[in-house]
Amino acid sequence: MNFNNAKFDCAYGVSAQLPESTAKEIVFAGRSNVGKSSLLNRLFGRKGLARVSSVPGKTITINFYDVDGFRFVDLPGYGYAKISRSEKERFAELMEGYFAQSRNISLVLLLIDMRRPPSADDMQMIEFLKSKGLDFAAVLTKSDKLNKTQFAERLKKAALELGGDCAAIPFSALNSNGVEEIRRLIENKLSDNREDM
Repeated sequence: MNFNNAKFDCAYGVSAQLPESTAKEIVFAGRSNVGKSSLLNRLFGRKGLARVSSVPGKTITINFYDVDGFRFVDLPGYGYAKISRSEKERFAELMEGYFAQSRNISLVLLLIDMRRPPSADDMQMIEFLKSKGLDFAAVLTKSDKLNKTQFAERLKKAALELGGDCAAIPFSALNSNGVEEIRRLIENKLSDNREDM
């Protein structure tokens, strides 16, 4: 897979608009402002393909990207309190609608800020993914914000907080640490599932 071939496909704000799942999907989820767009841009080697917003909760759409015939799905960030009730309801409908559909989800990458323990929303998302029987891994973002001692401590604690069955990959949008490991994980998962296509 050539990640540099990534191109923006489409964006939808209500689940009824979502396209049929005709290709394997790699899903990116996490709290608002955790760094999903920054991760996508690093994976794709494209500085501005995924729009990075300084305002959490600003865009509540599901964004689809095409990479060599596979779909990369950027879910809206959850857990941002300063949006209207109607937007929260639309967000819930969109997220629930996406996962309720019959979709070819190969892997969910759950982004968590490495500097702090997983939030209640993060843990709820993990339990939800487990209940759906979906393969997932944690990407620990903003790892460059920690010194070596803090990095080692948080990595060790994250393994306990997330449970032993959840892979955790430290990632930095600043220096690209973790990018190749995440790419390999994605490629291996898509290869494992190729016979299902």
